[in-house]
Amino acid sequence: MASLKEVRSRIVSVSSTQQITSAMKMVSAAKLRRAQDAIVRMRPYAGKLKEILENLSASLDTSEGIYSKQRDTKNVLLVVITSNRGLAGAFNANVIKKAHLLALNDYKHCNVSCLCIGKKGTDFFKKSNYTTIDLETPVKLNELIDNLNFENVVPIAEKIMEDFVKGNYDKVALIYNQFKNAAVQVCTTEAFLPVEATQQTKTNTKNTEYIFEPNKHAIVESLIPLSLKTQFYKALLDSHASEHGARMTSMHKATDNAKELLKELRLTYNKARQASITNEILEIVGGAEALNN
Repeated sequence: MASLKEVRSRIVSVSSTQQITSAMKMVSAAKLRRAQDAIVRMRPYAGKLKEILENLSASLDTSEGIYSKQRDTKNVLLVVITSNRGLAGAFNANVIKKAHLLALNDYKHCNVSCLCIGKKGTDFFKKSNYTTIDLETPVKLNELIDNLNFENVVPIAEKIMEDFVKGNYDKVALIYNQFKNAAVQVCTTEAFLPVEATQQTKTNTKNTEYIFEPNKHAIVESLIPLSLKTQFYKALLDSHASEHGARMTSMHKATDNAKELLKELRLTYNKARQASITNEILEIVGGAEALNN
């Protein structure tokens, strides 16, 4: 059995840890509220815009849809969205594992490059065999999570779209955690470029005659880039809300575990203390008996 001093030191250490995890849980809960409101407001708009984008792409000719050109997949860009900080359970590990498996299995015969947003993803893929891309933008990629707004996201999305049009990449995919609720985050792989219409969208487009105002060319020039930027921004908002939800849940579990551990340590401490008192009493009684004899 550990000594009283060792048990007491552990109790103090676990109590300090419990205070830290409890404080981090409350901070994440406050940040989660703002991040959740942002993604909930954004999601209907982004979803409808994506639907319009798919309908429009399905009605365009190959020469008109520069963002929907289907090419042989040789060069692939994976946009891996993680966080800058840990202590969020399996939040970062799930995204990194998903991207790694995607590169190994689905694109094993392609040249895979990784664009990492977040320090955790950057640290992992810098040590891997895959090429990591760093864009020259006003806000650095690892700082984007802490300064998340549409104006900072637009230059990154534009650079990716420009590289796709030039033919530097034949396919671009987003890997991130989609926010479902505070306790559940779904690791998602989403096709970003080229824009592909679903089978249902193609069927609906065949039966629908669209009227373009002012003209089809103006719609293509303005709507498709805006929709892609919005889709990219929504993925970042999803990941941002998921990070705070995962950290809040993780810190809640850590606080509960610390509470249970404190109960066990205090019970151990009381047992050790009682055993020590009993030994002292026995020694006193034994000493008194020896003097009497």
